[in-house]
Amino acid sequence: MELFWAVIPVLLLIVLMAFLKMPGDKSSVISLVVTILIAFLAFHAKADTIFFSFLYGALKAISPILIIILMAIFSYNILLHTQKMEIIKQQFTSISSDKSVQVLLLTWGFGGLLEAMAGFGTAVAIPAAILISLGFKPIFSAVVSLIANSVATAFGAIGTPVLVLAKETNLNVLHLSANVVLQLSVLMFLIPLVLLFLTDPKIKSLPRNLFLALLVGGVSFVGQFVAARYMGAESPAIIGSILSIIVIVTYGKLTAKKDQEVTKSPKLKDVVNAWSIYLLILFLIILSSPLFPSLRHVLSTHLVTNIVLPINGHDTAYSIFWLTHAGVLLFIGTFVGGLIQGAKVKNIFAVLWRTFTLLRKTFVTVICLVALSTIMDKAGMIGVIAIALATATGALYPLFAPFIGCLGTFITGSDTSSNILFGKLQSTVAGHISVDPEWLAAANTVGATGGKIISPQSIAIATSACGQQGKEGEILKAAIPYALMYVVITGLLVYIFS
Repeated sequence: MELFWAVIPVLLLIVLMAFLKMPGDKSSVISLVVTILIAFLAFHAKADTIFFSFLYGALKAISPILIIILMAIFSYNILLHTQKMEIIKQQFTSISSDKSVQVLLLTWGFGGLLEAMAGFGTAVAIPAAILISLGFKPIFSAVVSLIANSVATAFGAIGTPVLVLAKETNLNVLHLSANVVLQLSVLMFLIPLVLLFLTDPKIKSLPRNLFLALLVGGVSFVGQFVAARYMGAESPAIIGSILSIIVIVTYGKLTAKKDQEVTKSPKLKDVVNAWSIYLLILFLIILSSPLFPSLRHVLSTHLVTNIVLPINGHDTAYSIFWLTHAGVLLFIGTFVGGLIQGAKVKNIFAVLWRTFTLLRKTFVTVICLVALSTIMDKAGMIGVIAIALATATGALYPLFAPFIGCLGTFITGSDTSSNILFGKLQSTVAGHISVDPEWLAAANTVGATGGKIISPQSIAIATSACGQQGKEGEILKAAIPYALMYVVITGLLVYIFS
């Protein structure tokens, strides 16, 4: 009966969004209320535990997720206000007028780099918004951005998920990192192919799509594996994304010679000015990242907000490090970049306020979803689901290990949170079924990357970026087949080589 009650919030959320097509804000509110009732009546959680779990979840939703969503879309809106988005569009079309190249460059290349540097939704919001400005349909832009924001999330935000996994399981970070890349190897070729096929599904384009996917997947795999095996978790996604961008741009330029519709490339100073916002954001993120440990330590010890909540009889601390906060860095980069591009201070703040008002429903959705996952965790519901699956599968467990990671991300919206929830469980089960703990722990992260495709929080970010609030169910329904394919492939790889 515990298992029955534990799965109801997850199933309810899927039914409301995907099948009844209820808007995300209403679906999340209803699911949250049902989760609170189940936690109180079926799992006997105390009222104060539920209340403080809700507050803890709301805090996690506001910072960093909602602040980053707000600032990511704010940065895009400033580009619209200064009209520099027209130059960025011109630059993409000057590389190639081939829609497939543009989509792959924006979602897999640029989006992968954003995920590697900042994470927390920037890699969905910004590429999706730019795709729409290039003339792509909103739902298509949302779906391809979600699918692309999968593989890179394993090492997103400077390797945070794998670093946390190593800490939770006391396993070697280099071995874990290498295992993650190996388990993702096939998907590094398949995801680019899927993105290309969705953009251009014509049969005659298949040979070209296969060639480009093999090319991009090959450099991604080699770059990520070498970095993971010899450097650790911080750099694989960064190196893989940069190499992918170089290959895609080179391919676009070479094939564009035959294309008469390619626009003239804008001047270098205009390009630098147009990209100043994103260049400043990347510069600030790199500067405050673990790549510069001394500076990061200084920044992390100043302007810190610490909040302590009593949950389940223990003090649970939540800290916000403002000087290394991705949302704050996005704001600074956008504000300074906006001034460089000629925007007035009052107009910049006017754009920020307008962006805030447009995202009201997204705020409700994300706060309810993160609070829901926190209550499920603190009440023991997530643990019940995971242990039941491990018990039911027995020796076949490695086949289903990525599914547990996927479940963690679907509920929490975070690869890192999934590793905190289930990383230790995966390595413990490995010991009981004579499988390498490092291999099975890595499977949790790999499955979690697939869960990002259909995470309601990621979908809320995508709908906000594309101006499609209320169509979360439509996007979820479109994305589910790809997420299932993703997790099945990873499950087979983990099982065969375990």
